Amino acid sequence: MVYNYIFIGLLILVAALFAAGPLLAVAFLAPKKKSVTKSQTYECGVLTVGESWVKFRMQYYLYAIMFVLFDIETVFLYPWAVSYGGLGYFALIEMIIFVAMLLVGLAYAWARGALRWQ
Repeated sequence: MVYNYIFIGLLILVAALFAAGPLLAVAFLAPKKKSVTKSQTYECGVLTVGESWVKFRMQYYLYAIMFVLFDIETVFLYPWAVSYGGLGYFALIEMIIFVAMLLVGLAYAWARGALRWQ
């Protein structure tokens, strides 16, 4: 029984070393010379023209969130549809409630104008 905890502790220790090892190696081994050239913005070998921080419209983010929301919905719907035969009516009611909640969220976003492209 104690051996299981030792194994889990060693596994966590090794995982932490794998995560922290490269960060520590870079901190100690990387060159630390600072120069104007190194601090300039570099984009694909072309010098940038103008401001490098570009403001995007909020609609882009809202569309991305809506995409992720409905993408996750399909991730949940596909395995449910594959195994529907053995699940029964309770699973059907649960999935109807799940889809209804997503549709309410879509209707809310639509009513608030989040999906209008201006």
